[in-house]
Amino acid sequence: MNLKHLLSRQTIKGLSRFNGRILSPYSYIYKDSFAITTPISHSIYSSGSYDSTFQNLAYPKLAPSSNRYAHSLPETKLGGSGTDPELESDDSDDGNMNEFLSRFVWIMRGKLMEVYTDCDKQTIDGMLLIIVRKVVSEMEKGGLEQMLGAAVAAPSQDFSEDLWKTVWEVSNLVLDDMKKARNKEKMKGFLQSEEVKEMSRFAGEIGIRGDMLRELRFKWAREKMEESEFYQSLEHLREEAQAEEGEEAVGNEEVIGDDLVEDEKKEKVVSLPKRHGKIRYEIYGLDLSDPKWTEVADKVHEREEIIWPQEPKPISGKCKLITEKILNMKEEDDPSPLLDEWAELLQPSRIDWISLLDRLKENNSHLYFKVAELVLSKKSFQTNIRDYSKLIDVHAKENRVEDAERILKKMNENDILPDILTSTVLVHMYSKAGNLERAKEAFEGLRSQGFQPDTRVYNSMIMAYVNAGQPKLGESLMREMEARDIKPTKEIYMSLLQSFAQRGDVGGAQRISTTMQFAGFQPSLESCTLLVEAYGQAGDSDQARNSFDYMIKVGHRPDDRCTASMIAAYEKKNLLDKALNLLLQLEKDGFELGVATYVVLVDWLGKMQLVDEAEQLLGKIAEQGEAPPLKFHVSLCDMYSRAGVEKKALQALGVVEAKKEQLNPEDFERIIKGLIAGGFVQDARRIHGVMETRGFTASEQLKIILMSSQAVGRERPTFR
Repeated sequence: MNLKHLLSRQTIKGLSRFNGRILSPYSYIYKDSFAITTPISHSIYSSGSYDSTFQNLAYPKLAPSSNRYAHSLPETKLGGSGTDPELESDDSDDGNMNEFLSRFVWIMRGKLMEVYTDCDKQTIDGMLLIIVRKVVSEMEKGGLEQMLGAAVAAPSQDFSEDLWKTVWEVSNLVLDDMKKARNKEKMKGFLQSEEVKEMSRFAGEIGIRGDMLRELRFKWAREKMEESEFYQSLEHLREEAQAEEGEEAVGNEEVIGDDLVEDEKKEKVVSLPKRHGKIRYEIYGLDLSDPKWTEVADKVHEREEIIWPQEPKPISGKCKLITEKILNMKEEDDPSPLLDEWAELLQPSRIDWISLLDRLKENNSHLYFKVAELVLSKKSFQTNIRDYSKLIDVHAKENRVEDAERILKKMNENDILPDILTSTVLVHMYSKAGNLERAKEAFEGLRSQGFQPDTRVYNSMIMAYVNAGQPKLGESLMREMEARDIKPTKEIYMSLLQSFAQRGDVGGAQRISTTMQFAGFQPSLESCTLLVEAYGQAGDSDQARNSFDYMIKVGHRPDDRCTASMIAAYEKKNLLDKALNLLLQLEKDGFELGVATYVVLVDWLGKMQLVDEAEQLLGKIAEQGEAPPLKFHVSLCDMYSRAGVEKKALQALGVVEAKKEQLNPEDFERIIKGLIAGGFVQDARRIHGVMETRGFTASEQLKIILMSSQAVGRERPTFR
């Protein structure tokens, strides 16, 4: 704060009247002060005027100090209880001086008491009186203001260098404190201004809370205070200009005389000082004067047309009636005539078509697909590639492959090539439908566009290979994923392992199992069971038993499916004794046979024509309460056909024919061979016809057996 604005001329003129009243006990109560880092060495005593001045002083009696002290307010008078009329008239001007001297004496007393610990209270008061008189005298001369404005304290002729430096520092400190107090009081007023309150309410409405809102509120109040001070400075400049012009007018009147009348007639123009730089526009603390905001506003306006499209046109009259007819149409009706009439009446834009489709989707989803496909050909709809891809995606999720392919065909007819998103949808759709060739085409289309397949695309393509019986190609894609640092899921590993196991590919199953362990997936009961199954399909019962024992070693208790796979491995080699020993050992450990194990045993006994023993196990299967798999009925049909038991063979054959869609080529060949071996040639030929209808081709061995049965001309024997 500038001392010139802080202290008025009248205040300085009245300083000579303070004398002993400066240290009045009613103006303030002193407080223990902080330490001074620079000692005041024999400061007062270095002045030659100390002795005479100090001896003639009449010291006022000060109030005793206490533990807590209160500082006087700016309005507190520094004099005693008596009042002076002249001082009362100058109270408003003396307020700043009173506050300055009050703060100054309070701080200086503490510093003097810390340095001169041996001096009594009267001596300290005398020192303070001399220092304050020197400060007041400097104020009257205007020297203190220059001193406070200097960067370094200038030496004084009356005080020592240390003392004068301390006076300089304390005076600056007092002025800074007074300035901060003034600004604080101003800030309180601006914090409660209506504009700041309005901006704070707006910030609260948009979700700003806590410390951030507090900081913004203080920022806005500070900006308002700076703006107010700026206009006050302009007003001060205007008043100074008017005062100077008034003085010039008085001088011209004395010197020139009559010329003053002409000068007064001239219009005097008082202008604001010229502004340097561009005007800054700020809204809620954001500077919008930068030219870049013009470009931003244009871009925002362009994006608004895309993000917030126009509202659909209001529908009324005949157009409204046609709209209701379209919404109430049945799925088998043709919506084309009504759509053409609706478009002719409304002249719709894209947003109008979308509004109609949304209403159709809510009321009738099946009609929605039909209308959406017709709308794609409308020029006013402004069809883009995303409209095609969305419709294809919806059909794909509902497994409507033909509908999706029809949309894709229309897309190609309009010279719109499938993009990455559409190709991804096609990969998922064809993989799920089991169409490997079309899935491969879509997958290669993605790669040709430079797209690196993600995990979902890889998973879909690997499952397509697995379902098509080509696990090795799926494994190659899995290796490609690993090379790109894409970790396959456990489901992918298990699908490949199961596919290799079903085909008896021991090498592939072992590779997948090892890769799973390196990927962090520990051997589970399912993976161990699949390894046992793989070795069993390959006819390697010893390795199957090793995998079975390893599963028990790692802490997995074998279940019915795993035991059945192990028994099936022994069945391949006809090792009945080892199978029985295994079952006895498991029964000792508390294992109970399930349906899967009984089915394998029945199949094994049926191949050995042990019909009575197999029928004993049928009762135990019935006790389990579970429906046996289709393989069980195939085994019964083969066993009873070879044994010549007509009734039971026909019963088993009827069950198998009812589920012919689930039979694979191996099942068909076993049934046909069993019927021929039992003498049921006509039934064998009929089942062969069913096999060809399913699209399966008979093996060379089966063809030879069929040709032999026809050449011999055996007739169906009479059943016992």
